[in-house]
Amino acid sequence: MGAASRGVPASYPQRGFLPPPDATEVVLVRHGASAAAVPGVPFPMVEGHGDPPLAAEGVRQAEAVAERLAKEEVAGIFVSGLTRTVQTAAPLAERLGIEPVVVPELREVNLGDWEGGELRIRAARRDPIAMRLIAEERWDVIPNAESMESLAQRVRVGFDKVVAAAGPGSTAVAFVHGGVIGELCRQATSSRPFAFTLSDNASITRLVVLSDERWLLRGFNDTAHLP
Repeated sequence: MGAASRGVPASYPQRGFLPPPDATEVVLVRHGASAAAVPGVPFPMVEGHGDPPLAAEGVRQAEAVAERLAKEEVAGIFVSGLTRTVQTAAPLAERLGIEPVVVPELREVNLGDWEGGELRIRAARRDPIAMRLIAEERWDVIPNAESMESLAQRVRVGFDKVVAAAGPGSTAVAFVHGGVIGELCRQATSSRPFAFTLSDNASITRLVVLSDERWLLRGFNDTAHLP
């Protein structure tokens, strides 16, 4: 005999969110802090992208990410292929015994003439073009930088590859870049272009992809695991 039939009112307590069994969760981790940019000494380049390694702080952040995520059931680990994402993923991959898969479409925004650390230097110096970039929320304010449309298309291709590889009912962890996280959150929420761009190094952002291909933004810029 149910509670209602015994005259006891039914009750419906609030519960924490659980993704539907056919959904895929993608945990986006921004890479750890990379090496400092030095004027006149550009970073190494890989196919047009600046490719600095992690700084000592970034190595410590990578270990903190591994400590946080090693407790979760992870179906796959994905990296952009740039050194800073590969190094950030390494501690978690070692703990879980998972070989990271490279998804080049998830590389950082191509910054054109400001690759190799130049954007970081110019932003710190409040270069007028850097200030325009922030005001207009377009990467291609920078000479020869990637257009917003190109970024949106390639990042979506990369994200779809991660979702397909992980499969329904699973969790994937993708180690990527701030611009990529910002673009994916924009697509999930139909927000302003740069509304989610400034995530912290080694932060965690969570997207849930439902079976009807709708996305839910479940968390952004979670740094509870960092000192």
